[in-house]
Order: sequence, then C-alpha cells, then structure tokens
Amino acid sequence: MTTSRSGPRRRHLPSSPFAPEVVPEIETFHLHDRVSHQSYGLGRVVGTEKAAVTVNFSTCTLRIVSPFHKLEKL
Repeated sequence: MTTSRSGPRRRHLPSSPFAPEVVPEIETFHLHDRVSHQSYGLGRVVGTEKAAVTVNFSTCTLRIVSPFHKLEKL
C-alpha cells in the first residue's frame, strides 16, 4: 500500500539559481459581482463561500469551486 504525503514546502535560499515556486493568486468574488464564464456567459454572484461561489446565469444557477479558471470578474 502506498501513500502520498505532501511534506512542508521547500525552503528557498536567496543564493539558489532556481526560482522559488510561484503561488497563483486566487481571485476573490463578492456578492452581486458581475462575472463572465467561458461556457455559461454573463452572470451575477449570488453567494460566496471560502472556496466556491454561486453564480446566477440566465439559464441556470451554478456553484463553482476554486480555482476559478473559467470565471472572469467584469
């Protein structure tokens, strides 16, 4: 049986020739923000959670979890 374990992040030394890992910034959304989705079009944020947003599009209401690759704030 194998287990995967993610240990602590590696330490980056200033003298290292390798660049440190870049942590992507996750966009935050607020209630009533207007958004655009690649598949569903324009919508409005009707609910927010720590790692998800609920968006009301013209055809449906969806809960979209982070990271929000296909969701763009207008």
